[in-house]
Amino acid sequence: MRKLNLPAYDFRYREEGGNRLVLDIYRKRFVKLTPEEEVRQRFARYLVEEKGYPASLVMTEYSLKLNKMTRRCDILVHKPAGHPAVLVECKAPEVTISQATFDQVARYNLAFRVEYLMVTNGLKHYCCKIDFETEKVIFLSDIPSYGEI
Repeated sequence: MRKLNLPAYDFRYREEGGNRLVLDIYRKRFVKLTPEEEVRQRFARYLVEEKGYPASLVMTEYSLKLNKMTRRCDILVHKPAGHPAVLVECKAPEVTISQATFDQVARYNLAFRVEYLMVTNGLKHYCCKIDFETEKVIFLSDIPSYGEI
């Protein structure tokens, strides 16, 4: 495990074909452990274990259609009624979060129209709330708990 600005959690690992795999409990399968995947797994667990997001409403690597192309967002959190509520874009720790990262998550949000967008590289985390009526983006100082969204 790398030193990230996220709690360390216990994960199930296995080796296969010279690759280290981690169990993604949200996809219910083992996936290759890349630096970005470690951030995705740890941030998803952080949302569930520290911020009270229901694990059953957290989806990782969720497919979406954008301009007739299939893309995958890193984490999508739903409300109990099934409506998307939070969209998270994860990057590897060595990737600097830039305007391009925010542009990417904003493009993905064209498909979902969620109120909360989050971006993380495991070291820095950003969250903003979208006010669709006033067309304003408000950056929050902390990741909100599930009860706050």
